[in-house]
Amino acid sequence: MVEPRPDRGDLLDRLLPLREGAAASALRLDFRAWLQQNLTGRFAPLIGRGGSWDEEMFDLNLEWEQALAAGGWACVTWPKEFGGRQANAAEFFAYRDEYFRAGAPERVNFLAEDLVGPTIIQHGTPEQRSRFIPKMLRAEELWCQGYSEPDAGSDLANIRTRARLEDGRWVIDGHKIWTSLAGKADWCFALCRTDPQSSRQQGISYLLIPMDQPGVTVRPIRQLTGSAEFAEVFFDGAVTAEENVVGGVGNGWDVAMSTLGFERDWFMCRYFRFDMDLVNVVERVRAAPEQSANLQTQLVDSLVGLAAFRAVGLQTLAALELGVPAGVLPSLTKVYASQWHRDLGELAYASLGRDGAIAHPPYSPEAELQRTFLYSRAETIFAGTNEIQKNILARRFLKMPKPGAKKGDADARN
Repeated sequence: MVEPRPDRGDLLDRLLPLREGAAASALRLDFRAWLQQNLTGRFAPLIGRGGSWDEEMFDLNLEWEQALAAGGWACVTWPKEFGGRQANAAEFFAYRDEYFRAGAPERVNFLAEDLVGPTIIQHGTPEQRSRFIPKMLRAEELWCQGYSEPDAGSDLANIRTRARLEDGRWVIDGHKIWTSLAGKADWCFALCRTDPQSSRQQGISYLLIPMDQPGVTVRPIRQLTGSAEFAEVFFDGAVTAEENVVGGVGNGWDVAMSTLGFERDWFMCRYFRFDMDLVNVVERVRAAPEQSANLQTQLVDSLVGLAAFRAVGLQTLAALELGVPAGVLPSLTKVYASQWHRDLGELAYASLGRDGAIAHPPYSPEAELQRTFLYSRAETIFAGTNEIQKNILARRFLKMPKPGAKKGDADARN
């Protein structure tokens, strides 16, 4: 039996306990019992491990994903008709809380579960849902995201990857970069320009492309953390069936924005990871009293910041649950959370003192603090750079004009 670590995942519960309804409490207890029965035996080595960067444990991590699905604990927010539990915001919070308290591994099926799966449920055809959703649910096919390109990162509308229709197939040529899980994925959901005369957001389509074919080349990118979860992907005459376009030809931009909305909502899920990272820093400082005087004020500031993150994140989830447009809340959550975690990463590195310059064994406490510092640097970039999110907040919430717009310009605040 795996007992939740008492000092994990509950920093704020001790200060700001949540009022939880009967349905969320019931789900929490059921999931806790399932974890205690199943996160053991051959899955025990995954405790405190996992994630797309944990290459050593990846295959076992994938088996864990399949065990979650078999137990009815994957894709819990999906509608019941697609195999989910249709969990509301409170139930989802309880689910994620129990998952991290148990030390369960970081997920490797998140791109299917959190991004492309909900997108196909919302925008896909009945045939696409029937073909792809069951295998996503059971983690039988892994996915990667083909959005960013060397000249189209923050400026996503500048994509140049092209697809042309020939004999009932899309033929794709182009270059994607920073593609998470490309080396493991069976499929890629990619933005391609299907109208060669188009520019910017027009003429883009959202294609589903099989990765195991001669026209696809994957080149891993080794990161500062030592892992190669990202890769470059080259499409050179790669093909996919004509029907593998989601939301209709030329409507890819709107579909892609739906996916990005799901990705920014996913940042709320990071709250539980962030809570554990803060606990790790606190434990390090407790073990090194000579550093306490220098860092304790910053630790309190981090705790206050984490409380604010939880409040905004819960407000976002509540809006989605009620069917109220979340508006700028996902952008606000993304900007705030990524900056908070980056600052915590710097604090984690400072807590190591001179040991921060030394390489430590993987998954030792010291290595985890170093990884928090290194990985958090990327969070202000992925899921839409913070600079772009701030522009969204300025225009949509503060009603500020676009840079260079003239007074009275009808498009100035769009």
